[in-house]
Amino acid sequence: MTDPVLDVKGLKTYFFTDDGQVPAVDGIDFHVKEGEILGIVGESGCGKSVTSLSVMGLLPSPPGKVVDGKILYNGEDITYASESRMRQIRGNDIAMIFQEPMTSLNPVFTIGSQLIEAIRIHRKCSKKQARARAIDLLKLVGLPRADELVDEFPHQLSGGMRQRVMIAMAMACDPKVLIADEPTTALDVTIQAQILDLMLKLNRETKTAIIIITHDLGVVAQMCQRLVVMYAGKVVEEGTVKDIYNNPKHPYTKGLIQSVPDMREKKQRLYSIKGSVPKPGSIKKGCQFAPRCEYVMTDCLEQEPQLTGNEHLVRCLLYRE
Repeated sequence: MTDPVLDVKGLKTYFFTDDGQVPAVDGIDFHVKEGEILGIVGESGCGKSVTSLSVMGLLPSPPGKVVDGKILYNGEDITYASESRMRQIRGNDIAMIFQEPMTSLNPVFTIGSQLIEAIRIHRKCSKKQARARAIDLLKLVGLPRADELVDEFPHQLSGGMRQRVMIAMAMACDPKVLIADEPTTALDVTIQAQILDLMLKLNRETKTAIIIITHDLGVVAQMCQRLVVMYAGKVVEEGTVKDIYNNPKHPYTKGLIQSVPDMREKKQRLYSIKGSVPKPGSIKKGCQFAPRCEYVMTDCLEQEPQLTGNEHLVRCLLYRE
């Protein structure tokens, strides 16, 4: 069995505000191996993006801070690595496709200059070589007239084209781990399919481990081998995509799957999970999902459940050992 290329253990990320500390990520564990695609799903506010920013060392500090846990990259603990070390890793070994391509690209620099900067920092090559690499990357992600596009500005590109540029930028230095935070947000369905196909192609050809952060269970079913379900800063279920889709255990996971409309049913009332994700730290004891759970028991309000199971893990008192 191969060792994980990225292994997160007991990660806790808190934000320290005037109103006190906010546990945005509260002790999560996950790992991803070479060539594997891992999905992380959950509603907005569950801590998915904060997790990715913690791994990348990009938390706004203050107020954000990793207070506990380990982030291991190829066995090296990078949780509290120096900024100079993180600059070596970031973009070169671990890269990220950010959620909003419209705001992730600098509007005053050309596409080429932003790609070339990343290549030259990590590959120590000439500007001419970096430009040729940038054009090759734009071609790789399926952009037309790449030799002209390299000199254009972000506002001259469509949303789908900008997202492809972000993927090209993330893949510029052949990273070992690629974190994709909502990679198909705000894209039409045709472009979404092309972006996902492109990521699958890159995964197969380069053996890059990919972590897809999303709320779209259809994307997970198409792309991922394993799935982590997050709620209120904690992992509530983890297992293979097949196991979780065929036999969801946690009431929250069941609700997410039930919320997906069945296109074969012409008339159906869409299911929704009542309530909303609680503010981190607002529920002091018991299960974080208890106020929204249709299976809630008295113990759920008093006792915090722990992750149990072997290959298929679940955090719910319905499955306590």
